Amino acid sequence: MATDRPADTPDRPAPDGVDHILEQWARERPDLDTEAMGIFGRIFRLARAGGDATAAAYARSHLTRGDFDVLATLRRAGGAGDLSPSALSATLMLTTGGMTQRLDRLERAGLVRRSPDPADRRGLRISLTDRGVDMVDQAVADGLAAEQHLLAGIPARRRREIDAMLRELLAAVEAS
Repeated sequence: MATDRPADTPDRPAPDGVDHILEQWARERPDLDTEAMGIFGRIFRLARAGGDATAAAYARSHLTRGDFDVLATLRRAGGAGDLSPSALSATLMLTTGGMTQRLDRLERAGLVRRSPDPADRRGLRISLTDRGVDMVDQAVADGLAAEQHLLAGIPARRRREIDAMLRELLAAVEAS
């Protein structure tokens, strides 16, 4: 079957599944400009592949993606972290009920502790236990290794270019 596609070159990799979808739309609706579909289709597929790879890495530490997000948010807060449940909920865009469920599970696993807020006797502070720090440190290293494995076939210079282009795209999307 003949195609109008240019031959594969270092600057033009082999066609992917998104190319196939774009070809179908070009055949059925040649009046459509599908450039954005190609860009966002690839971003969605990459996000799914990266998400699946990191979820598998976190699972080796017996963590779900949601559990990891809570632990990582606390860890990034500094040391063992110390945040209120409402601050965690806001950061992770979770309802308070959803956050309570995650915190209950993580507390039962010995990864976080709840303690009274010294500045508000009705409030709580959430922090990581030593075991929680160790677990999230291992999980983040495993997740990064999984992501780096996905990028291994791309030279460092090209990865920096991709990162810069994605930063530019994200800024434009957030500004619109």
